[in-house]
Amino acid sequence: MPPSDEAIRLAEAIIFASADPVSARAILTLLEGQALIPEAVQDIGAYVRGVLAALVGRYEGRGVAPVEVAGGWQFRTAPDLAPRLTRVMPKPRRLQRATMETLAIIAYHQPCTRAEIEEIRGVSVNQNILDTLIEESLVAPRGRKEVPGRPVLWGTTPDFLRHFGLKSLNDLPRREELMGDMPTSPKKPFENGIDLLALRPSQPVEEQDGVIVEEEATPDNE
Repeated sequence: MPPSDEAIRLAEAIIFASADPVSARAILTLLEGQALIPEAVQDIGAYVRGVLAALVGRYEGRGVAPVEVAGGWQFRTAPDLAPRLTRVMPKPRRLQRATMETLAIIAYHQPCTRAEIEEIRGVSVNQNILDTLIEESLVAPRGRKEVPGRPVLWGTTPDFLRHFGLKSLNDLPRREELMGDMPTSPKKPFENGIDLLALRPSQPVEEQDGVIVEEEATPDNE
């Protein structure tokens, strides 16, 4: 059964009104509360997916579109228009290479401790790096490792997915693909900027407050 126009409009409204990605479950709850799911519908999940598919179709070719990101749906700038807008929109804050490398290691090895991050990078991790990632809401504590000293385990946040336009961590590029033909190193699998290619934001215009944009390589003096 095709979704009704009212169901599509309501889904559009909640996605537009929310500052965070809206889950399919939240849309389902809203439609049920407004009695917009016909009694004849047997697969409610499929009906909601149909609503979202119809909404995506309505925005095809327009300047913005609903996209699935970080476990929900959010309006984003059309990818082909984003480069044009960066010329007139305020430039976002940029993170230093050392911070990007640390973020990449956490993303691919989470949950991991500070000592494990340092082992992979081959250099110490300054507290300022973790403070920056916490301030940007890109990483957060994920408990403690049950070893002597019980060090904090670090992992990425839903905001990490939202910043980089990922539906889930499964959408991260495979490390094998990123390494390519580069020589492998057990100590530094993210050296030479590989992490910056992996974690390049897909929608820079949408995240003006704290979007992560790769920077040219700078010495790690942190």
